[in-house]
Amino acid sequence: MLQPKRTKFRREQKNRMKGNAQRGNQLAFGSFGIKTLENCWLTAQQIEAARQAISRRMNREASL
Repeated sequence: MLQPKRTKFRREQKNRMKGNAQRGNQLAFGSFGIKTLENCWLTAQQIEAARQAISRRMNREASL
């Protein structure tokens, strides 16, 4: 995933995570999604690794 390592004057928003998500908890497209079992931040690298693992698994099952 192409993202700059550092950006000038960009501050990270660090808020407390509590409760269940009110918005963004439905699939917008596709058949698979990532759901965490506890509150945590996911980095872009973690999301990309999950996406690659899902697509690899789907390709493997389609070829069988």
